[in-house]
Amino acid sequence: MRLDKFLSQQLGISRNDVGRELRVGRVTVDDEIIKAGAYKLKPEQQVAYDGTVLQQLSGPRYFMLNKPQGYVCSTDDPSNPTILYFIDEPVAHKLHSAGRLDIDTTGLVLLTDDGQWSHRITSPKHHCEKTYLVTLEQAISEDTEEKFLAGVQLNGEKTVTKPAKLEIIEPQLVRLTISEGRYHQVKRMFAAVGNHVVELHRERIGEIYLDAQLEPGEYRALTESEINSIQTPTL
Repeated sequence: MRLDKFLSQQLGISRNDVGRELRVGRVTVDDEIIKAGAYKLKPEQQVAYDGTVLQQLSGPRYFMLNKPQGYVCSTDDPSNPTILYFIDEPVAHKLHSAGRLDIDTTGLVLLTDDGQWSHRITSPKHHCEKTYLVTLEQAISEDTEEKFLAGVQLNGEKTVTKPAKLEIIEPQLVRLTISEGRYHQVKRMFAAVGNHVVELHRERIGEIYLDAQLEPGEYRALTESEINSIQTPTL
């Protein structure tokens, strides 16, 4: 990566401003003052600005976040706070969510700057399963499990949903596993059987489960095994 591009990302300033900082000798690479913005950085090199070391990004990054209510999963929203508020990482704006949650939905969100990896989660052809804990307005009907397994017709859709697994925990608390990502799918599925979702919490994406140690708003890096679990599509 060019030094000026790296500095622009790290410092959040324009390339012109970076050039000015370079010319006055405020930037060092491996303790040597570098004034050329076109200087080609190597991953192992250490860059410092006014003596403060700037972290180089060494490859793709993968995180899980326990999303609270009231935040949107886009990286930039003029009306609502975004999940990037919680992410204290260099160049956090380069991260994106692999499968979004509504503003009022809580739970597992995966963030990465690896587009191919996130595509394996969101692409319909990979059938990546997602599990939700659902609080309902009314007690669940006895035939809902059978209906979801057969597929239900959503309002405005031409095809029924793919088979979904329903686990009844309490009359108004269920766990639902789906392998699609239609718009507001879980809420619309329960609406299709005459019920209403009061609270929705995502627990799992593929083989990645929300870490029980994470409080709402907390995040951590994914483990190697969690990252690799997405490599092979769930059939």
